[in-house]
Amino acid sequence: MPRFATLLFDLDGTLVDAFTTIHRAYVHTLPQFGRPAPTLPEVRRAVGGGLANAMSHFLPPELIEEAMKVHVAYSQQILLEDVKLLPGAAELLRAQHTRGTQLAVHTNKLGNAARLICAHLSVSPYLSGIFGAGDTPWLKPQREFTDYVLRELGANSANTLLIGDSPFDVETARNGGFPCWAVTTGTHDAAQLRAAGASAIFPDLIALGAALE
Repeated sequence: MPRFATLLFDLDGTLVDAFTTIHRAYVHTLPQFGRPAPTLPEVRRAVGGGLANAMSHFLPPELIEEAMKVHVAYSQQILLEDVKLLPGAAELLRAQHTRGTQLAVHTNKLGNAARLICAHLSVSPYLSGIFGAGDTPWLKPQREFTDYVLRELGANSANTLLIGDSPFDVETARNGGFPCWAVTTGTHDAAQLRAAGASAIFPDLIALGAALE
């Protein structure tokens, strides 16, 4: 396996399990806009590409902006109540940090929320940066967002790897000019990730970490 100087991590579904929080926020929000509370599988299928894109699976365009405000406000209230690291996340970050690999989070979750979560879960010391929605005018998979992250880190796309859980992550890496290794702990299964063009697919971060070693 190649040696990467920089590892970029998606957050939800890759490093952390925040789906209970996300689901609770949709259950709180959608009934206020005349829609039934969604199931957890429905929410899992919808997320990715930013909150506006996810909301579009449930609401017409004219309701999305107001619904996002409700969703974000409630999410902030419950942000740290249920979130947890996925198996192997802490060990992978610790091992790669010890090896001198530069690590960062590259997510479409709101940047401030992502930073609070990483601090709460005690992984911030391993990270050279945490970049999310609202930190720039862009979202994944836009190349401008990834180019910004690489510039801030002083990283080179030639030895960068993105670790994610969705076709959005695969497309983000492709647009940035580097590979994506995917895990099936988030929103998509192996067949979907393979079809999207992931360079490698793993059942979890434990197996992915072993491959990096």
